[in-house]
Amino acid sequence: MSFKIQKGKALDSLNLTPLIDVVFLLLIFFLVATQFSQDDQQLPIKLPSAQSAVPMTIEPEELVVHIAQDSSMMVRGQYVDLVTLEGILRQALADNPIQQTVVLRGDKRVEFQTIVSLVDLCNRLKIPSYRFTTASEASSDPSSDSSSDASASNSQPADTTPPLETPQ
Repeated sequence: MSFKIQKGKALDSLNLTPLIDVVFLLLIFFLVATQFSQDDQQLPIKLPSAQSAVPMTIEPEELVVHIAQDSSMMVRGQYVDLVTLEGILRQALADNPIQQTVVLRGDKRVEFQTIVSLVDLCNRLKIPSYRFTTASEASSDPSSDSSSDASASNSQPADTTPPLETPQ
């Protein structure tokens, strides 16, 4: 006696197009997220070390200024000079006057005058907060991604590091 097996209609109504769309959206999301995480490593910078360094967290309002060993500066992926940087900082301060933070991420071999000029620029523009990025002394490789952030800002910092005094 033979039995006839009837084919179900469930597989005919299963549409894979939305599933494929979601997979492609996730793929695009992770590709873009990976690109943003690589912006931090555009210059080969060896960070100085500090004992009281804490892990760096970038807030949306922070503007990171990378300073290479030859005193060249990079902001948002573009090389800038001090005059151009002043314009960028003025615009950033106009967009976010209360919470604008500048992170100075300089090579430990950079000329000290460059750092002083940047701090002076932040003070002249009355940037509410600026910080220096350092690597932990426990780190065996100072150029590793385990960068941390010693908060030295004009506003009251979250940790116990005293703020820099701004001459009035």
